[in-house]
Amino acid sequence: MRAFLNALYRLAGGLAAACLVTIATLVVIQVSCRLIDGFRKLIGLEPLGLLVPSLAEIAGFLLVGASFLALASTLRMGDHIRVSILLQHVSAPVARAFEVWCLGVALVLVGFFTWHAGWMVNDSYVYNEVSFGIIPIPLWVPQLVMTTGLAVFAISILDDFLCALRGRPVSYQAADLSDAIEGVE
Repeated sequence: MRAFLNALYRLAGGLAAACLVTIATLVVIQVSCRLIDGFRKLIGLEPLGLLVPSLAEIAGFLLVGASFLALASTLRMGDHIRVSILLQHVSAPVARAFEVWCLGVALVLVGFFTWHAGWMVNDSYVYNEVSFGIIPIPLWVPQLVMTTGLAVFAISILDDFLCALRGRPVSYQAADLSDAIEGVE
């Protein structure tokens, strides 16, 4: 099961990276098209009107995908911002209780958001909602990516919650220990 979960977290992180690469590629294409049109105008030819239609919308959807798909892998790597000052100044059993409580609250909140995001996807699909750009993109597609990222994040929080309940170190604590930069004085 551990291998499957780690592969799921890596896959979501890889898809997030692919979203960012796609954004960069589309922007480079758009800039190249503008340069070609500008050069044609400069030498006296008519610009071709080259562009990537709905680039702003597509880039926005891809950014949402990258942000939500990266949640689980960044949690696992210990890269989420955590305020752990209190945990450093209490006994180990109290710190463990706080950790379990925080993960439980996070699990409830992320589960709530995932559930409602899933309903939003369903509504967008049922009512055939599309974006307003040049290319009418069905809204359920980017919403499904967001919901998938939230679901994987909920699974990763549940994974850490169960580890914390069993008294095992959670993923982000183990990642913090292996980080070469953290703790260097």
